[in-house]
Amino acid sequence: MEITIRYAKKEDSETISNIYASSWKIAYKGIVPEKYLSELSNDFWASNFIDWITTSKMKVKLISAYNIVVGAIAYGNSRDEKYPRYGEIISFYLYPDYYRRGLGTMLIDSAIKDIIKDGYKNCFLWVLAENKSARKFYENHGFKCTPDLFYIDIMGKQLTDIRYVLDLVRV
Repeated sequence: MEITIRYAKKEDSETISNIYASSWKIAYKGIVPEKYLSELSNDFWASNFIDWITTSKMKVKLISAYNIVVGAIAYGNSRDEKYPRYGEIISFYLYPDYYRRGLGTMLIDSAIKDIIKDGYKNCFLWVLAENKSARKFYENHGFKCTPDLFYIDIMGKQLTDIRYVLDLVRV
């Protein structure tokens, strides 16, 4: 399989948003309310990515298989005052047809290398507590679960995010 990883351009925003929406509909089935997932539009995140990419608020990388963009990761400076000197992986999704093919590992490894190059000694991310496969993925990549929780309400259902931290000095 021919794989490439590159930084996203503003023109990629619709594609990235579509990847995220497609992934949410599969990865969060049974976790996020079904009505929310069924009404989730493919362009829901497009404006966020346009902003992040054009203002350089976040770095965004894409992974392609055979010249088709199949995944994206957004990362940068921590947005959390509690962790001011950390890098943060904001979001990370692949099209569901490309799960468990090693592409996620390639993409997160590429982002982590950038985070290290940017001088961070640690990074963190949030993952839904009920998303056991994502939690296992991050744990397999050295991330450690912390007691930090963040609560989100989606259509009246309270969801819990758990913070995972990676010690980049040991990577």
